[in-house]
Amino acid sequence: MNFLEERIIKDGVVKEGNVLKVDSFLNHQMDIHLLNEMGAEFKRRFADKQINKILTIEASGIGIACIAAQHFDVPVVFAKKSQSINLDGDMYVAEVESFTHKCKNHVIVAQKFLSPEDHVLLIDDFLANGCALQGLIQIVQSAGATVEGIGIAVEKGFQSGGRMIRNLGFQLESLAIVDGMDAATGEITFREQAQWDAK
Repeated sequence: MNFLEERIIKDGVVKEGNVLKVDSFLNHQMDIHLLNEMGAEFKRRFADKQINKILTIEASGIGIACIAAQHFDVPVVFAKKSQSINLDGDMYVAEVESFTHKCKNHVIVAQKFLSPEDHVLLIDDFLANGCALQGLIQIVQSAGATVEGIGIAVEKGFQSGGRMIRNLGFQLESLAIVDGMDAATGEITFREQAQWDAK
């Protein structure tokens, strides 16, 4: 069991409806030491890629992406979920549906922040049905940029997103893959992954 799985077992809470709450350490209150370990692991897994930019989506992916970006020494761009008066110029726009919030959003990235020269790592906290990732992939492709890989903190392996994204040919690396959760007992089952290098 890796460090993120151990933390999920310790502090994660399973709710009805296949909801896993990790808000005490990952996506509301953030454990920066944990995020730093995650960033180091993403850097290890994508060490052979020439990444010059990280792209995520507001809001929960931003903290993870920023800490990871320190390991890659690259800037972070985050897709905004609403138009605001300080967004100007041409935009890349994609529609995404949120599993958690049960709603559709248009996500927006200013064209000046993505170009055909960019080699992009996508980062997010959760992968369920894959809609958010598909939106980010669409934005990167609209810019003529290259998706070099996708780093996810927690993948719900019993939902279709991970399989769908891998079938599109992308290198998808999830630090914890949940294969099953039981709200009644609180039990969480993780998928076996290749052994990580010793820290």
